[in-house]
Amino acid sequence: MKPLLAFIKKEYLEAARTGKITILALLFVLFGIMNPAIAKMTPWIMEMLSDTLAEDGLIFTDIQVDALTSWTQFFKNLPVALIAFVLIFSDIFTKEYKSGTLLLVLTKGLSRYKVVLAKTALLLSLWTAGYGIYFAITYGYNAYFWDNGIANNLFFSVAIWWLFGAWVICLIVLFSSLLQNNTGVALCIGGTVLLAYLLSVIPKVKAYSPIALMNTNSLLMGEAEMDAYMKAIVIAVFLCIVCVAVSIPVINKRQL
Repeated sequence: MKPLLAFIKKEYLEAARTGKITILALLFVLFGIMNPAIAKMTPWIMEMLSDTLAEDGLIFTDIQVDALTSWTQFFKNLPVALIAFVLIFSDIFTKEYKSGTLLLVLTKGLSRYKVVLAKTALLLSLWTAGYGIYFAITYGYNAYFWDNGIANNLFFSVAIWWLFGAWVICLIVLFSSLLQNNTGVALCIGGTVLLAYLLSVIPKVKAYSPIALMNTNSLLMGEAEMDAYMKAIVIAVFLCIVCVAVSIPVINKRQL
C-alpha cells in the first residue's frame, strides 16, 4: 500500500511541478466566473446590437435573464473545459514510455495494475476537484444574483455530466496506455465520443449512450425525469470499469 500511495504522491507533485494543476484550476475558475457574467451581460450586449439588428429586420424585446440562463451557460462551457482537460493529461502514460521513468518505478516493486489505478485516481480526483470549483463558483454567483431554485434537478444534472467526464477520463487512461503519443490519444478519444454521438441518433440506442448524460437542458427545465437517464448512467459506469480493466493487461504486456 505504501508504494502505491508514494506513487500517487509522486504523480500529484509532478502535475503540480509541470503547472498542469495550476492551468486546470485557472481554467475552471475562469469558466465558473464566465457563466453568470455572460448571463448578466446578455441584455446589455443585445441592447448594443439592437440598432444594427433592427436594420436587418430583427427586433428584440426586453431579455430576461435568471439563474437558469447561467446554468445553461454552465453546461455549454463544460465540453470546452473537458477538451482542455484531455489535451493537458493525454500524455498520462505516453510520457512515461518516452522517458522510461515507468520502468524505474516497476523495478522498485510497484505492480503494473497499481500504476494504472494510481493514474486513474489522479485524473478522476483532479477532474472532480476542478469540476467542484467550477460548480461552486457558478452556484455562489447565481445564488447572489438570482435564485438557484428555478433550475430543476440541478444537482442530478451536475452529477451526470460529471459521470460523462469520468468516462472520457477513463478513455484517456485506455488510449494513453495503448498509444505512443498524446496526439493519437486525443484523436482516439474524439473519435470514440463522435461514434457514441452518432449511435445516439438511433432512437433505440439513444437512451443507452453516454452522450445522453450531456443533455441536461430538459432536466433543468423540468421537461424530463431522472429515470430517463438511468440506462445511460449504468452503461457509462460499465464503460469506465472496462476502460480501466483493459488498460491493466495492456500495461502488463507492453515492453518498457
